[in-house]
Amino acid sequence: MVDDRRLAVLRAIVDDYVATHEPVGSKALVERHNLGVSPATIRNDMAALEDEGFITQPHTSAGRVPTDLGYRLFVDRLTQVKPLSSAERRAIQVFMESAVDLDDIMVRTVKLLAQLTQQVAMVQYPSLARSSVRHIELISLSSTRLMMVLIVDTGRVEQRVIECAAPISDQLLADLRARLISTVSGKPFSSVPEVLARFAESFAPEDQGLVGTVVATLLEAVTERIDERVVLGGTAHLARYGEAFPLSIQPVLEALDEQVVLMRLLGEVSSAGGVTVRIGHENDVEALEATSVVTGRYSRGDQTVASLGVVGPTHMDYAGAISAVQAVAQYVTRILDEQ
Repeated sequence: MVDDRRLAVLRAIVDDYVATHEPVGSKALVERHNLGVSPATIRNDMAALEDEGFITQPHTSAGRVPTDLGYRLFVDRLTQVKPLSSAERRAIQVFMESAVDLDDIMVRTVKLLAQLTQQVAMVQYPSLARSSVRHIELISLSSTRLMMVLIVDTGRVEQRVIECAAPISDQLLADLRARLISTVSGKPFSSVPEVLARFAESFAPEDQGLVGTVVATLLEAVTERIDERVVLGGTAHLARYGEAFPLSIQPVLEALDEQVVLMRLLGEVSSAGGVTVRIGHENDVEALEATSVVTGRYSRGDQTVASLGVVGPTHMDYAGAISAVQAVAQYVTRILDEQ
């Protein structure tokens, strides 16, 4: 167990290393921080922290740098995150409220996170698995072709073209549209198969085949596993941290280019809510073992719908990154609730 004095020394080392990207020596700690102890005591505390694996000496006669274990202790003992200024919050609010649709919200979100943290930002589109039907529309493209437009409560829009075996009359189309809206609007995706189980039987026998085709298309839209999409932004920020990666930055960029990797990173957010921080080797993607990932969830109402976060070197500003992820997640939640 690290006592409060040594924890203060560790915090000072982390703060200095994040700020300078240079190994931190005892002399620098004495000069920059009012730790209330003698230089000899600080040297002893640094030696103890090194013995316990919280800091390490990258080169002989060099200062010390935090290890993954040291960053983990620092984050776990973080008592407060950096609050955003009122000007920053106002700028975020204005920027987010100007979004015109869901795609625009996602793009603006990654821009905000990347700008606030100076790290790589990522945001997951709202998951269809946690969604409800807001509205459904049937549009006639020809006498035997329809377009189904499914509008989700998160603002997501799914479209399907339906080929009909026989011409569909305007009267049947209007009746089918009205009954579908009445039956599925407001229903969570998970309940749609049940409420539509005998839907076609309420129509005339000669229309049931066509109605069944439309119902099957709707069920496909709400039950199939659609690959979730992640928007990425700010990858250029990694170029500023070339020294943070043991071999090359290229494997990191290649990993971040894979949607399946991004989904894994965002899918591991704590189910208890709040923000999750994974540091260095805590990431199970080998190419990202020199990075840290800060992720959080955003919601619609009381229902979590997806995740967002940032990726950067292990010597990132954790307090600032956590604050930014929390704040942006809250604004995305607010925007979705107002839609």
